[in-house]
Amino acid sequence: MADLRAGIAAEGAHRVREGGNTSEPSAVIARIREGMPMAEFDALAAWLELPAEQLAPLLGISRATLHRRRKGGHLESPESERIVRFARLMARAVEVLGDEPAAREWLRTPAVAFRGESPLSFADTEVGAREVEYLLGRLEHGVFS
Repeated sequence: MADLRAGIAAEGAHRVREGGNTSEPSAVIARIREGMPMAEFDALAAWLELPAEQLAPLLGISRATLHRRRKGGHLESPESERIVRFARLMARAVEVLGDEPAAREWLRTPAVAFRGESPLSFADTEVGAREVEYLLGRLEHGVFS
C-alpha cells in the first residue's frame, strides 16, 4: 500500500511512497474521487504520530464511521481529500521547520494566530488549512505573527 510519509507537495504533485514517486495532479484527483484505501489514513496517523482516535475527528470521521471504513478498507472521497489536505500541511511544515519532529510539534501546539487552536485543529476546513499554509509562509520568510 502507498505510504504518505514522503508527503504530498504543494499544488497537486505528490510523493506517495517512501522512495519519492510522484504523480500528476490528475492522478491525485482520481485517487481522491475513487476514495483512498484505509492504509492512507494509517500512514498519515503514523506520520503525524497521532492515534487514529485523535486523527479521525480532525478529518471529520466519527468513531463509528472509522470502524465502518476499517471493515470496508476504503475511505470516501471527502475523507480522502482531507487526508491529502493534512499530508500537504505536514509536508509544508517539514519544509519550513526543517524536520518531522519540529513539524509535528508545531502542528499540535495551540497558536495565537488561530485563537488558541492548534494548526491541525484549525485546518479542519479548507479555508483553515489555507490560513495554516499562509502562516507557514510568513514563518518561512521571517514574518512572525
